Amino acid sequence: MRVLILGAGFGGLELASTLAAETDGAVEVTLVDRTDGFVFGFSKLDVMFGRATADHVTHPYADLAHPGVRFVPATVESIDPRARSVETTAGTFEADVLVVALGADLDPAATPGLVEHGHEFYTEDGAFRLREVLADFPGGDVVVAVTSTPFKCPPAPSETALLVHDHLRERGLLDTSSVSLAMPLPVPIPPSPAASKALLAQFERRGIAWHPGALVRSVEPGRAVLADGSSLPFDLLLAVPVHRAPEVVVEAGLTEDGWIAVDPATLQTRFDDVYAVGDVTSVGTPKAGVFAEGQAAVVAAQLIARSRGEESGAAYDGTGTCYLEFGAGLVGKVDVTFLRGLAPTGALQGPSIELAADKAVFGIDRVRRWFGREWTP
Repeated sequence: MRVLILGAGFGGLELASTLAAETDGAVEVTLVDRTDGFVFGFSKLDVMFGRATADHVTHPYADLAHPGVRFVPATVESIDPRARSVETTAGTFEADVLVVALGADLDPAATPGLVEHGHEFYTEDGAFRLREVLADFPGGDVVVAVTSTPFKCPPAPSETALLVHDHLRERGLLDTSSVSLAMPLPVPIPPSPAASKALLAQFERRGIAWHPGALVRSVEPGRAVLADGSSLPFDLLLAVPVHRAPEVVVEAGLTEDGWIAVDPATLQTRFDDVYAVGDVTSVGTPKAGVFAEGQAAVVAAQLIARSRGEESGAAYDGTGTCYLEFGAGLVGKVDVTFLRGLAPTGALQGPSIELAADKAVFGIDRVRRWFGREWTP
């Protein structure tokens, strides 16, 4: 069985590694990605705030641990989901099973004025460039804001606001600076009242201005214009850019309402033997790596069972664990469950220093599993 995986993020890496490890060569795995290496979302913040270098947090795909995975560095140019055929800059690939894990494309230019007057921190390039911007920032009004919904990793804007506050304090700039957070959500983490309450308490204690239900629609010099026509003044704007499904996925006719619709239990699309996992889907869980990984595990279980001539009862359960930076070295852990037809729930552990170590182990384990090497976050 030939399995072609498009995209080497959490979902693609987990699926490829699991299939290679569990099928003893019965499954031929090809993994395609346009970039040279993988970066954890939390590592972008580490680079932004000077806690790590870009080289240290980038894991080259050339180092993939499993010899049973063929990695192809290429850009996907077109997809024929009926024929399960894909055109790339490295040639044409055909498969018995196609898995789309291309994530969400980020488009800072979609927000008028953002590229000229602000900074986005969700792409690797954007986050890495901000390392020098933040190091040289002389102080002033900092606004962390969101420009579209849905967006990846809902806790990230809150984490960024808290880490900006830490950064300003460490540099002795708090007396001449302010931090504001504008999000379209009514609370920072809607599935977890406990996490939202803890974050709001931190915002109040630190004097971080919280603007719920606020979405930035355009950016002018020194001013972020919100959807309701009001604005927030800034000396430094850190923005979550517009998210959308990759154009190649849209052109293939895979999307409905902007994203790929899948069976919420099996992750199968409406096309035979075509699956989709992660941020490119509308499966009903947040766009975050841990959920992509869980979805990939379900697809892997189905394909492993098929390779053995067995039936698989694997079904996606919508569970995941997110780590949340509270600043000052403290980390919280939110265990979230999204079950179809029920309101999502999320219990909070911490924040604590101990959970910072737990978060580090999360990254270490995945680098070991996917890339076969030791790493210290």
